[in-house]
Amino acid sequence: MPVESWHDLTAMPEARTQALHAVRSLRSDAAANRERVLAAATIAIKRDGEKVPMAEIAAHAGVGIGTLYRHYPTRARLLDDLSERSYRLVLEHARLAAASRGSAAAALTRFFEQTISARDDLILPLHGGPVSLDESVVAVRAQISDLLEQVLDRGRADGTIRPDVTAIDIIITGAMLAQPLPHTPNWDRLARRQAAIYVAGLSAGNTKPLPGRRPTRAQLEAGFEQAQPGPTSSQRARTSRRKPTASG
Repeated sequence: MPVESWHDLTAMPEARTQALHAVRSLRSDAAANRERVLAAATIAIKRDGEKVPMAEIAAHAGVGIGTLYRHYPTRARLLDDLSERSYRLVLEHARLAAASRGSAAAALTRFFEQTISARDDLILPLHGGPVSLDESVVAVRAQISDLLEQVLDRGRADGTIRPDVTAIDIIITGAMLAQPLPHTPNWDRLARRQAAIYVAGLSAGNTKPLPGRRPTRAQLEAGFEQAQPGPTSSQRARTSRRKPTASG
């Protein structure tokens, strides 16, 4: 075999390795840029609302407007990703609560503590953020509810948690604790105090019935749908079941 050809063959694996490193580096850079955009968008939207200019978000993230639009060609895509990012953070908190070996009350206290600590990173409908009906976001919401229901079931089973509290009660309370009231210094300390009062009130020893009907996830999702323009899921389902007319 000619020497030149042998050198070409031995150089091929090295060139392939360099190409793979380059691809991984590009992917890593893209992921870092996407995370910078999401972090900047979180700050900007909390400050100025969801209609903040995209150029302002790009400038805040330290990326070009072209880079932002490559990741998020529409504002709706960006808002959906922000919602999913926030929900996944809450999902992790709910998983930790469900997996904990302590009492249900201790698990819920930890869940509220993590929610309060992460409040600056949360862009969610109950926090005044945009509503997302994206299927993946709705699925994450369902997982959060199911995991918190597991925590409550544990407390109901050992007689430490009153039976008429639902996961949606916990979610709504968490949302309220994550939103500082105006003119209240050191909100985190105050929120933790309110959380402790709330968890104490969950005790099964409190036998006085709670007012109103138990809130459900279906009611919460219906409220989100009403906040969005366009047909609701039930309307879309009815439309899809209609038979085509003679005119096509």
